[in-house]
Amino acid sequence: MVLEIERKFLVNSSDYKKQAYLTKKIKQGYLNTHKSRTVRVRIQDDKAFITIKGKSNAAGTTRFEWEKEIDITAAEQLLLLCEPSIIDKTRFLIKNNHLTFEVDEFNGANEGLVLAEIELDTEDQTFDKPNWLGNEVTGDIKYYNSYISKKPFTTWNL
Repeated sequence: MVLEIERKFLVNSSDYKKQAYLTKKIKQGYLNTHKSRTVRVRIQDDKAFITIKGKSNAAGTTRFEWEKEIDITAAEQLLLLCEPSIIDKTRFLIKNNHLTFEVDEFNGANEGLVLAEIELDTEDQTFDKPNWLGNEVTGDIKYYNSYISKKPFTTWNL
């Protein structure tokens, strides 16, 4: 079983853009968003993937993740079967010593939401926190992509 260990944060400034070494365009949808599992289809630049994620642990940091690259034409067809709505975002990759922050800038119905994730080797692993990193939202379901696909950020009462 493959486990994903990650922490998620809000982003409080656009300073991360200057530190990015790579940018990717992502379009993704969900075939299933059951609370015990999600099945996601993603097109990232010129590649496509299907991903299954299990339920997170109590802290929200760890969960099962299985991912397989698929044909981009098949992914485009699968996106047509997805639950509403499709997530559109730009991902910025930023080195953090031997780790990498993935900062997602959302577009469309989730415009204005910017989240950073960092994958870790262990739940208690420490890492340097850049100045643009805001409040931690690890485990807060409303910041899961599967949640914002159903309840877009622009509809939240902030």
